[in-house]
Amino acid sequence: MFYRETGVLKTTYAKDMELFPIPLDKAGFVVVMVLAFFVIPLVSSHYMLVSIFIPFLVFSLAALGLNILTGYAGQLSLGHAGFMAVGAYATVVMYNRYDVPIPVALLGSGLITAAVGSVFGLPSLRIKGFYLAVSTLAAQLIIEWVITHVKWISGGVYSTIDIRALEFMGWQIDTAAEKYQFALIFVVIMAFFAKNVVRSRIGRAWMSIRDMDVASEIIGISQFKYKMLAFAVSSFYAGVAGGLLVAFYYGSANIEEFHLLVSFQILGMVIIGGMGSVLGSFLGAGFIVLLPIFINLTISFVNHRIVDLSKVFTLDLIANVENMIFGALIIFFLAVEPFGLARLWNTIKDYLRLWPFPY
Repeated sequence: MFYRETGVLKTTYAKDMELFPIPLDKAGFVVVMVLAFFVIPLVSSHYMLVSIFIPFLVFSLAALGLNILTGYAGQLSLGHAGFMAVGAYATVVMYNRYDVPIPVALLGSGLITAAVGSVFGLPSLRIKGFYLAVSTLAAQLIIEWVITHVKWISGGVYSTIDIRALEFMGWQIDTAAEKYQFALIFVVIMAFFAKNVVRSRIGRAWMSIRDMDVASEIIGISQFKYKMLAFAVSSFYAGVAGGLLVAFYYGSANIEEFHLLVSFQILGMVIIGGMGSVLGSFLGAGFIVLLPIFINLTISFVNHRIVDLSKVFTLDLIANVENMIFGALIIFFLAVEPFGLARLWNTIKDYLRLWPFPY
């Protein structure tokens, strides 16, 4: 009864284009922000902040970048982890060697990654679909090779570069709560930016290319301009996410943390959360971050309370249960709900708008 557009009078175009058209949406967003910025840092343990909330924020940002490219612009990419690696090493190099303030280093790493992503996005002007996916897969392999073999970047083959103690304008960012809040500020600002971009003329151009590129070109939408822009923006988000990952989660940069499986995991987040949805990026990331924890707790409970799984299944099978469930969920969402968890959330909201009436 309270979730209604009825009675909400909009007298200007700006009011009609608001992010939250229903007052209850605004109130809900304010509550979520208060919980995220003030309640969670106070009540959460060090383990919860470092092992759950910070990875959730970082991978949400990475999934958002890929969602812009794949969900909105329709350009499939399998090299997202490689672009994250570029941002990670760019952040460490700028912060460690050149004393660039950490926020500037993160934004700078995003710009560097955007330039790299634009170069690897050039094939999208001639190829698409499976062929473009293979092209971005080559980008992943090339980036891994360059970072591994150029000593100025990584220090040598499979070496690890530790990031020095984090500080900004005299503020030592050393506790889990401070790292979480710093990452949260970045994620919230960039999520708002993405939400507004996809609602703008640029977002509409991306969606026209995704739906029918030939028709969009006929009506005057530049394929070169908007495809390159999609790769640049997506790579920018990946670069910042990679920088946040090494600065606030790993504490060091190592190319082994950005392997091909990470690209597939981020793509899985987009598929499960919902392609073409900013909210879906967060839902998919939360689902994938919490999934291993849930599986491990379930296996531990069954082992100790019900039956010893090692006597029923081989150890190899038990060790790969997580990957099997992850793959099964991707197939399930592609077949049953292609628009992911975000579509389920929108269905619930549509139901609340009508309840208790049937239509």
